[in-house]
Amino acid sequence: MKGSIVDVPGVLVGQAEDPEALTGCTVIRVPGGATGGVDIRGSAPGTRETDLLNPVNQVDRVHAVCLTGGSAFGLEAATGVMRFLEEQKDGLNVGVGVVPIVPAAVLFDLALGLASVRPNAAMGYEAADRASRKAVGEGNVGAGCGASVGKFAGMERAMKSGLGTSSRRLENGLTVGAIVAVNAVGNVRDPATGTILAGARDENGGFLDFIDQFGRKKENAGYTGTHTTIAVVAMNADLTKTETNKVAQMAHNGLARTIVPVHTMYDGDTVFTLATGEVKASVDLAGALSAEVLAEAVVRGVKAARGAGGLPAWRDNQENG
Repeated sequence: MKGSIVDVPGVLVGQAEDPEALTGCTVIRVPGGATGGVDIRGSAPGTRETDLLNPVNQVDRVHAVCLTGGSAFGLEAATGVMRFLEEQKDGLNVGVGVVPIVPAAVLFDLALGLASVRPNAAMGYEAADRASRKAVGEGNVGAGCGASVGKFAGMERAMKSGLGTSSRRLENGLTVGAIVAVNAVGNVRDPATGTILAGARDENGGFLDFIDQFGRKKENAGYTGTHTTIAVVAMNADLTKTETNKVAQMAHNGLARTIVPVHTMYDGDTVFTLATGEVKASVDLAGALSAEVLAEAVVRGVKAARGAGGLPAWRDNQENG
């Protein structure tokens, strides 16, 4: 076990980023396809091919998911992922060729680094080409390269966060893994202790309280653009398309346990589910475990990040005493 989403059999991860521009993308591949689902809870999403995952719609196999920075501009990265998969002949057979099914979601990282540089088709292709079962990088990599949290009091009080991953395997063989780019308006806390790990900083080395801070505002002056935490939860469970959507819904509890506030008007929080189909498992078990693993991945994404773009990170604070 690597402690990451690639512990799920058949799941590959590849990443590409621009550390100077502070943006990047993360591609989760499932060669041959997996049953896909999605649940969107934030009110400012940027997505592609999510309607296709609705259970009433026909196609139920997903060949990759692209998580990317760059706001809506970053959706171009999914085109590069499709191009790579087409070359591999991995996609929906339509008789005259294959059409890879690549849902995508973006986060807003334009306020950090260089706003004019965003993930594009070339970066998406590169990330797809790198996809493997090797150890997954965390922190300032992939879609987490320009991620930050605690922005309800403005970027000057925010902290750097990043990409995190986690996994768990049960005795019955069910394996669930999550990968998440943590980029929230709110603070991030450790659900085991309630301690805030990263968020909006006050003048005394502590953290601001969202309700107290926001209650004083006459308007939403502290919100710069939009934000958004995006994630994929994968498992080797044998689930229908409807069931994978339910699991995605339950997995959002992992965000609710770690991010305060979450699912705001300025977040586009989106969770995808991929089920590869080897192990019989109940929806309730898969969903409950997904929430646990996703919460662990959020914490890891914050703890692995290093300060960048003028923002400090949890890890830097620990190393500096």
